[in-house]
Amino acid sequence: MNRRSLLHALAAASLPGFLPAAEHLPQNLTFIGQAKFDRIVTRALQEKWRTLPIGERITRAARAMAGTPYVGYTLEIHDHIESPSANFDGQDCWTFFEIALGLARMLALPQDRFTPADLLHQIELTRYRSGICNGSYLDRIHYLDEWFQDNQKRGHIRNITPTLGKTVPLEGRRIDEMTVLWKSYRYLKHNPDLRPGMARIEAELQTRPFRYLPKDQVRDIEPRLQSGDIIGIVTHKPHVYCSHVGLAVRTADGTCHFMHASQTHKRVLVDKALHAYLADFKSHAGIVVARPLD
Repeated sequence: MNRRSLLHALAAASLPGFLPAAEHLPQNLTFIGQAKFDRIVTRALQEKWRTLPIGERITRAARAMAGTPYVGYTLEIHDHIESPSANFDGQDCWTFFEIALGLARMLALPQDRFTPADLLHQIELTRYRSGICNGSYLDRIHYLDEWFQDNQKRGHIRNITPTLGKTVPLEGRRIDEMTVLWKSYRYLKHNPDLRPGMARIEAELQTRPFRYLPKDQVRDIEPRLQSGDIIGIVTHKPHVYCSHVGLAVRTADGTCHFMHASQTHKRVLVDKALHAYLADFKSHAGIVVARPLD
């Protein structure tokens, strides 16, 4: 057992339900917006979100973050050291859905108070390959299709895409955005030695089959989606399979909407009905769907 595993085991023995996050950087870098976090947690405890199914907990957490400004590259917090992080003052599509999921998972724990470390631990469990961050940028899962595969393997989600309708394979597409656009990512820009490792990860991912639901089927399957389902937007654009991600959210009239951190609207919002949102963008090919599990 390595030192990290030993620390986790000791923490688990002393305080059931809690494990420390691997915080490789100070919290003034890794955790932004504690006041908003505290307000959400206070409300969640008062309203007993813990008793709700995970999809509803995710939806409540997501709606509590509505209006948060869109800020791109919010995962790129350092030039060299990787660490679990959360930002309540600015979010991109990935950090929005992942924080909502992390809050939902955290709030199910039998505790009467929660700290940033509690959320960062949940972030670590889903953001990093096998749920462990050792401080390396390559520990992080950078592509949504791998995030689905890794988190399904560990029982955090179930990829329900094949159960929804007739899926089609995505063929003739390279998955190499991180190495092609390395100048856009602080860690890859400042650490050239990471690029060959990233290229190997991408090459391995490309060997795995990828199937999705075309967008012309989405209107018909919307009744089968639940609030809190994670919706990956499959793209026609090169270098990547999924270009965007958000959540399914049902409104009072029962319509299934797409909630996301929108670069177009510059904020987190409940957008149009999912099929209507997809129709607005020629580059959107369809969707993949993950259902979070308690």
